[in-house]
Amino acid sequence: MSFAQEVVVSLRPLLLALAVTAALAACQRGPSTDSATPAASATAVDAKAKADQLNKLYADYWEAYLKLNPLQATFQGDPRYNDQLPDFDSAAFREQNKQFVSDWLKKAEAIGSDGLSGQDLLSYEIFVADAKDTLESFQYPDWMLPIKQMFSIPSLAAQLGSGTSAQPFKTVKDYDDWLARAGRLPVLFDTAIANMREGAQAGVVQPRALMVKVMPQLDALVKDKPEDTLFWGPVQNFPKDFSDADKQRLTEAYRKLIGEQLMPAYRKLRTFISDEYLPKTRDTFGLDKLPNGAAWYAFNAKQSTTTDLTPAQIHQIGLDEVARIHGEIQKVMTQVGFKGSLQDFFKFMQEDKRFNFKDEAALLTHYRALEAKINQKIPEQFSLTPKAPFEIRPVEAFRAQSAAGGSYMTPSEDGSRPGIFYVNTYDLPTRKVWDAEDLYLHEAIPGHHFQLALQQELKDMPAFRRFGGETAFAEGWGLYAESLGKDLGAYTDPYNYFGYLQNELWRAIRLVVDTGLHSKGWSREQVIKYMLDNSAESETQATAEAERYIAWPGQALAYKIGELKIQELRAKAEKALGPKFDIREFHAEVLKDGSVPLEILEGKVDRWIAAEKT
Repeated sequence: MSFAQEVVVSLRPLLLALAVTAALAACQRGPSTDSATPAASATAVDAKAKADQLNKLYADYWEAYLKLNPLQATFQGDPRYNDQLPDFDSAAFREQNKQFVSDWLKKAEAIGSDGLSGQDLLSYEIFVADAKDTLESFQYPDWMLPIKQMFSIPSLAAQLGSGTSAQPFKTVKDYDDWLARAGRLPVLFDTAIANMREGAQAGVVQPRALMVKVMPQLDALVKDKPEDTLFWGPVQNFPKDFSDADKQRLTEAYRKLIGEQLMPAYRKLRTFISDEYLPKTRDTFGLDKLPNGAAWYAFNAKQSTTTDLTPAQIHQIGLDEVARIHGEIQKVMTQVGFKGSLQDFFKFMQEDKRFNFKDEAALLTHYRALEAKINQKIPEQFSLTPKAPFEIRPVEAFRAQSAAGGSYMTPSEDGSRPGIFYVNTYDLPTRKVWDAEDLYLHEAIPGHHFQLALQQELKDMPAFRRFGGETAFAEGWGLYAESLGKDLGAYTDPYNYFGYLQNELWRAIRLVVDTGLHSKGWSREQVIKYMLDNSAESETQATAEAERYIAWPGQALAYKIGELKIQELRAKAEKALGPKFDIREFHAEVLKDGSVPLEILEGKVDRWIAAEKT
């Protein structure tokens, strides 16, 4: 899943426009009649044959993709490759991956899109556009920056090997699969070290501020005794039906794996970063400070937002939204009778102890009560809901310090793992009661759980669309879901409504600071100060978020841009349909086809409006 160039592929806007136009034209023509000409019937047959051929290609592609990317299969709940771990960042694999994408793109383009309409055309255009974007991205050396405080192999391996994530530990084969997969980790760590050395020679290195945060993460994972590591979790939790012989064999095998392979590899990586890499890291923060970095960031921004907006345009949108939301917060201050400045109010919201949770158990109880309250109102807003189960869990301790306040993991396709809303309980005084409702709506229900679980349940859709996605759509939906709070029984307390405004403000601030960091020369400290000056976020959260934007250039732009588009389309539909507008059906239309680029979403909603009118 991803898991950048001055412009998106020049053909992409044209292809997407053609997709929308052709599909709309097909919808306006209406159903065929008995008077259709033989030529038209033959064309329809040809289009059906072409669509069938492409759907077969997509299915074959996804099978090949899972084999090439076995971690994707694991997170999808497909166990076939749970024992495999390719050396993703090696030169050989990068070349193999590039050739893989190029070959499948050629196969799709050889079939072409002539005659396709509706979903068939949209699938084709999305497949082609995504492949071209991927090929464009290969010119940017992400592989020289493999280790950071977010989403790197060392922390991911610990999650998988702990037995609490996507890697299953239910059968003896599951345990043997992890032995084989984890045995590959030293190879990947060595490749990461080699790539960072190459990056240092090319002037492509991480900011020092990020790598300083990596050190305690590695320290937390390195232990003298295998039994004290996170990797010992599966041994501590053997299934009851395992035989004594299997338990003994696996215990010794895991002790040897951890003690003789994993811990030495982690120590070697930690020593390299501390002694060799940290002195070569940079004092700057923006992607634009790296070779070809301005183009790299512009491509990231376009890919993240699925728009043609430039970093400068996005920066201005952010400034305008910050000013607007500040005005809304002033109204809340008046409502609660607060006397003082906006900054005084922010300080009050952070420091007043009435907004603190007593302990971790109280926080989790609060979120689980929210689940019950929101679920009561869901039928009034949604006719389409996922079948997958859902759980709330605390973020694991080893990654809590650098993790966001909340996050969501999709359910497995086979139903063995529910959708999981991870709540961060680290630094508990900074986790505010007023922040809970909007965070739940975004990450859980009806936010990411609805959008991602529904997408995964679209069995008739090509797998690359079911399990892939567009950040602007997914995160735009999450932020839009927050705006539904009052309709779902939330935000009845003005302080909780402030929590929503604060988090909407936070996403607007992201537009300002992400573009500031990567296109306007802003420093980490400047970003943190801007966030503290303009929002009620704590310094802990502001610091973690600033470092997230440094580590993941452009990703944070997707939220607000996506939300603004969905709100724009809802307003358009309400105006066009008047009393015929049904919010439940609007939400179904937005969600029913999975994650799509924003241009495609607009075309979808336009067609729905036209159909509802008639």
